[in-house]
Amino acid sequence: MDVSEIDLHSALKKYFGFSSFKGLQEEVIKNVVAGNNTFVIMPTGGGKSLCYQLPALIKEGTAIVVSPLIALMKNQVDAIRAVSDHEGVAHVLNSSLNKTEVKRVKEDITSGITKLLYVAPESLTKAEYVDFLKESEISFMAVDEAHCISEWGHDFRPEYRNLKQIITRIGDNIPIVGLTATATPKVQEDILKSLGMVDAKTFKASFNRPNLYYEVRPKTKNVDADIIRFVKQNEGKSGIVYCLSRKRVEELAQVLQVNSVKAVPYHAGLDSKTRVKHQDMFLMEDVDVVVATIAFGMGIDKPDVRFVIHHDIPKSIESYYQETGRAGRDGGEGHCLAFYAYKDIEKLEKFMSGKPVAEQEIGHALLQEVVAFAETSVSR
Repeated sequence: MDVSEIDLHSALKKYFGFSSFKGLQEEVIKNVVAGNNTFVIMPTGGGKSLCYQLPALIKEGTAIVVSPLIALMKNQVDAIRAVSDHEGVAHVLNSSLNKTEVKRVKEDITSGITKLLYVAPESLTKAEYVDFLKESEISFMAVDEAHCISEWGHDFRPEYRNLKQIITRIGDNIPIVGLTATATPKVQEDILKSLGMVDAKTFKASFNRPNLYYEVRPKTKNVDADIIRFVKQNEGKSGIVYCLSRKRVEELAQVLQVNSVKAVPYHAGLDSKTRVKHQDMFLMEDVDVVVATIAFGMGIDKPDVRFVIHHDIPKSIESYYQETGRAGRDGGEGHCLAFYAYKDIEKLEKFMSGKPVAEQEIGHALLQEVVAFAETSVSR
């Protein structure tokens, strides 16, 4: 497909209501539309998803989008449906669908209605789906959160490792688009190798976010009081507080509520109905603060988060960058506050002691970077 034949700007206006592209978006989209392998490294909030959504809407066939999170997929499907004439334009294919729903998804793909099919990597291991997709017209394959493929990434998921084999089974020359918001050179290399797209054109956006203010404070036994004081000083503003354990999330959410802060907990131990409810309350501004484990936030598109607090220091600089990157996506100010005590690092090291040696080595190397950052940044 010749990109010049299509007015990308009018497609952008038609589907998304924007009159201009952001940063590298247009160059990336042209490369995807031309059917080339593409690797996109773009900070959170940089408009990454548009880089595959727009090409999918204008190309023939269906684009498969691999994503690790059901909440994220649902968000994106709803958003695409809202700007389209047909509900079947985007679908999720995962274990939560019943037989009738799966049948409908397949019919919409076969009849050419579906432009974006969101799947979790484990769904692609089902022979029934692979055989069906083999017979379908696939425009390209987008692998979102591509760092999940790398053991050096902060969120390694083994099921991502088999993606290349699965893509090859679906079709020989399917173009691949890999996207990530955090990738050190080692992780980038790993992604390109694992997806078998060493020839991909790489687009790397600037990661400097001048609107974010970073601060590290020493963590004392009064950490709860410090957090309450900070949240009260930012009354009415939206914020996320990250804790390492579910127990701590529940306790801190209660402490905030008792101190008349509108806060809710969010972690994988809550049933999905409660999680969705709490997420929506935050998005709709019925509450100001979500106290969460790192299960919260991937794909949460709330542009006006004004602060991100880390009650516990994360296990890698990459995780920290990604989690704090949820603040100030609208370009307004964002305050990123971390509480640091060396005993938290010791706790994380203990967590790792049961893991395979190679994994421990990677984990230790990543932790040392965190220590170096925290020790030099902590305000005395």
